[in-house]
Amino acid sequence: MSAQENFASRDELTGLERLGLRVSAMINSPLAQYGRKVLIHQLDTDSDQDWDTIMELLSETDGLDMTFCDDGSVILQWDAPTDDDRVIEREVELDLVRHEEEGAPF
Repeated sequence: MSAQENFASRDELTGLERLGLRVSAMINSPLAQYGRKVLIHQLDTDSDQDWDTIMELLSETDGLDMTFCDDGSVILQWDAPTDDDRVIEREVELDLVRHEEEGAPF
């Protein structure tokens, strides 16, 4: 195998990676984020093993509800961030601002 063929084979995504990217894009779409809900489905090109792996990963995600439909699709729903989640984000932002205001120690 030539070096060029070796690079080309490393650039190709596995079926699991392609499926993961597709599901991630569906979850992160503006409409899904607005409604905190998305319908995902297995394509003919997705292997059952890859689909099962993604379903297992999703089932381990805290705050994510999964509803399995008769046609094999899955509805994912999640809650809006709570005020407790936002407090953590604000504390990190405040720490960053304080650090910038203090300047570099050297």
